[in-house]
Amino acid sequence: MKLFVISIVIFLSLIGCVNEKTETVVSEKKPVVPVVSEEQAEVTIFEGETHFKNISQLTFGGENAEAYFSYNADKLIFQSKRDDLQCDAIFTMDVDGSNVTMVSSGKGSTTCSFIAPDHKSIIYASTHLGGDECPPKPDMSKGYVWALYKSYDIFKADPDGSNIIRLTDTPGYDAEGVYSPRGNKIIFTSVRTGDLELFLMDPDGSNVEQLTDIPGYDGGAFFSLDGEWICWRASRPEGKELADYMNLLKDGLIRPSKLEIYVMNLKERKPIQLTNNGAANFGPYFHPSGEKVIFVSNMDDPQMRNFEMYMVDIKTKEVERLTYNPTFDGFPMFSHDGKKLVFASNRDNSRPHETNIFIADWID
Repeated sequence: MKLFVISIVIFLSLIGCVNEKTETVVSEKKPVVPVVSEEQAEVTIFEGETHFKNISQLTFGGENAEAYFSYNADKLIFQSKRDDLQCDAIFTMDVDGSNVTMVSSGKGSTTCSFIAPDHKSIIYASTHLGGDECPPKPDMSKGYVWALYKSYDIFKADPDGSNIIRLTDTPGYDAEGVYSPRGNKIIFTSVRTGDLELFLMDPDGSNVEQLTDIPGYDGGAFFSLDGEWICWRASRPEGKELADYMNLLKDGLIRPSKLEIYVMNLKERKPIQLTNNGAANFGPYFHPSGEKVIFVSNMDDPQMRNFEMYMVDIKTKEVERLTYNPTFDGFPMFSHDGKKLVFASNRDNSRPHETNIFIADWID
């Protein structure tokens, strides 16, 4: 039961936003230098984790997740709730864990950040235009649900967080944005059509184009290294489950217990379902070869909600389990050369409910 409670709290808190075009938010950006103790220096690699070597822990304390490499893998951008923060803020750091700096305003809640390939800008979703305080927590009387805050919009800023520009301006949830490898497009999730769908837009927020149109949640998308494919998580509820989905959506909620992994070629635009296990699958990212997708799932422990990382072959749909941590591993991303993997994990926690960022050498 202890593992169940910890995993529920972490999965819920880490999952997976005025008509003004520009806005400047001034905040004090203080670098935070991590302190690594001798006890923290050696990170556990569990039996069966044969793809990992030389794991390093980059953050120490708080709730840290969704860490994504810059194009040349010298920087990471991530979300964190630490110290006196009441909800998630966006930070950057070097890949050795140094030079940790908050780049969001510290107002509202933030999520889903990414660094432009040319290193000249960052994007993230934020609720700060809806108020300085953290949005209210979701109504758990409806069961295990995520909140899709209507005040989430996607913003672009300089790498240090200055010169904020609002990219989305529609009623309801706009978030989960990432750049394409060429930097000429941003893919994101929006409820602007009445359902949670994937959209493309130019880096300035123009030329918005809808990619999906099937009832159910579509989100958490990423591009392949060549920019020709996308992978994402999606629900396809039917019957009573579809009615439940639509009712929750009206209240700005979603029940994420059944999500499958999909890929799609952006020219053909025909979704291909890679998983079909009825579990909560999320956090997909392409292996640099373009032949496989790494993802996170509770498929082997749906009741305890122990989330592990897996890899699925796009052609054969054969699935390989990658991690064997008895609590949580998630949000994986490969460096473009395939030599490094960054992810969030509960392994080697110094206290309950912590989630930290780790980086490992990847062995194919």
